[in-house]
Amino acid sequence: MKNLMKKRIIAYIADFFVVSAILWIITWLLGLYIVPNSMFVLYDYFIVISVLFCLFYFIILEKIYGQTIGKELVFLKVKDFNNKKITYKQSLIRNISKIFWIIIIFDYIIGIIIKKENDRILGVISKTKVVENDNKKINDE
Repeated sequence: MKNLMKKRIIAYIADFFVVSAILWIITWLLGLYIVPNSMFVLYDYFIVISVLFCLFYFIILEKIYGQTIGKELVFLKVKDFNNKKITYKQSLIRNISKIFWIIIIFDYIIGIIIKKENDRILGVISKTKVVENDNKKINDE
């Protein structure tokens, strides 16, 4: 169980870097083409853009592929309690805490207190779980 939690933390950090890099590019492009004379105006909207993109990234990738780029790197996948692909609603519920990093810490702590396991409370509410990916792309020979 601790190995799974380590992998989840590594995946989250990797996803943080991916989202940050993409947001930096989006901000740079918007700054060049939308408000070239006043970059500071763009920063008024940056919080909204970053929250929406972060939600979009996690919700879409986990719904369509069952994993984000970070989860794919450490061979994890998100499934529902019946081991099937999750729905958009489940993906939205489980990822709503990822809009700001401190919220996910409380999500995890409340999950441990209530469920007594290494699971986030929003994972329980959405009836989803993170599991080891059976289809590893690298052969363990």
